[in-house]
Amino acid sequence: MLLERGLSDNTREAYLSDLDTLQSYLRERGIDFDEVQLCHLEDYMAELHDTGIAPRSIARMLSGLKSAMKYMKMERLIGSNPSLLLEGPRLGRRLPEVLSVEDIDAMLDAVDLESVTGRRNRAMIETMYGCGLRVSELCNLQISRINFDEHFLIVTGKGSKERLVPMSEPSIDEIRLYLREERPRLDIKPGEEDIVFLNVRGHRLTRQMVFTFLRRLAAEAGVDKTISPHTLRHSFATHLLEGGANLRAIQQMLGHESIATTEIYLHLDTTRLREEILLHHPRNRRRSTRGDESRQ
Repeated sequence: MLLERGLSDNTREAYLSDLDTLQSYLRERGIDFDEVQLCHLEDYMAELHDTGIAPRSIARMLSGLKSAMKYMKMERLIGSNPSLLLEGPRLGRRLPEVLSVEDIDAMLDAVDLESVTGRRNRAMIETMYGCGLRVSELCNLQISRINFDEHFLIVTGKGSKERLVPMSEPSIDEIRLYLREERPRLDIKPGEEDIVFLNVRGHRLTRQMVFTFLRRLAAEAGVDKTISPHTLRHSFATHLLEGGANLRAIQQMLGHESIATTEIYLHLDTTRLREEILLHHPRNRRRSTRGDESRQ
């Protein structure tokens, strides 16, 4: 998972945890991995469903299971791969919450700049929303990888792939203020000298810290939506698309390997979509023209 596929720490931990769950299930029934058959895996998936695990979580567990079985077959640890015909749950496309520009502004205004982390918090929001970063990319962002003069940063995303992301003027300004006014007062721990966003003890932030901070700030700002770090990333892409940005450019900025992943942001509301069809489809244009002529 690490050397060949370049999966992140979080993905590897999730896959290994899922396999521990499977191994416990098989052990309780006296089944070794080299004895597993398709019927055993189907019963396992059914039990996961019966215990109330969400379809998306089951789909992730299935992905890890299939990867493990494929690896064991390749290494000749098992004679055959029983997971090849195993079907997963059907998943609809789930659209994450989108913040309006007014919501973003309200959260920025709710930041207490007099607190010891005020400048950091404001810079974090501007960077997540202005650059569309994943929370892991934000937590590991390095000062040395920000080009303040040319307004871009370099991050390492999923699969250890690097990408260049343009920065907005507000995110540049807020990071500069934080680096100049707040960060120098911290007792920065060894190994964290190049990390941009630190906690009050001088360590890099964790994903959970960012998650908790955003939830609390949204409540203080009166934003009545379910907020997570991904909400700002999703809002970044949605607002770019609504502003006329090219989908391929958004794909590159977000670091999506497949354009199909980026296409989730094509959730235009039905009213706007209907207006576009009525305005631009040739059949509708002809009908509109004939109607105008008949009225004349």
